[in-house]
Amino acid sequence: MKRDVLSDALYPIGLRRLGDCPDGAGTITLIGPDEPRFWPIFCESSEYKDDAADPMDRWSQRVITEVADQLDAEPLFPFGGPPYAPFFTWAKQTGRFWASPIGFLVHDSGGLFTSFRGALRWRKPAELGTGPQPCVTCAKPCAIACPVGAFNDGYDVAACKAHVASSAGKICRTEGCLARRACPVGQGNRLPAQAAFHMEAFL
Repeated sequence: MKRDVLSDALYPIGLRRLGDCPDGAGTITLIGPDEPRFWPIFCESSEYKDDAADPMDRWSQRVITEVADQLDAEPLFPFGGPPYAPFFTWAKQTGRFWASPIGFLVHDSGGLFTSFRGALRWRKPAELGTGPQPCVTCAKPCAIACPVGAFNDGYDVAACKAHVASSAGKICRTEGCLARRACPVGQGNRLPAQAAFHMEAFL
């Protein structure tokens, strides 16, 4: 990735630019974890260690707001609503995200494990993605990886949660969703401890 003032600000906190979305005369830049670097950095934060609710959201709000202040930008977050900021829509306008065979967004380098911690709205030219959609030439292992077929017809959230909470779902619960992990793009970048943290929040 090209180094710039934003990349330099995000690197020490384990975050990275995921894509730019045009926003009138400016740009919305989506920000997410730079995995696997992100997790050990987050685990050293006061928010992770204080045992209060929503540690990752609170940490994200603090550090991304600090970056925004440095760059004269407006910080935006996918939590704290309603109303909620349209991160899904913005992502699809970057040229770096697409709808995957299981309906979740897939990122050109992060695959199905990419997540948003926030965004910046600021005045700079948008740098849109130009690469091909990875799913076009993929065998789509994500579509058949779920042991309970939760993605066979849309997304059956109830079936997914029931499986993850069961003894049979231990691998999904402790190492991350098998369908997401089947994606060859960015495979192996998310550490099991981080995946387990998100699955606990999901349940």
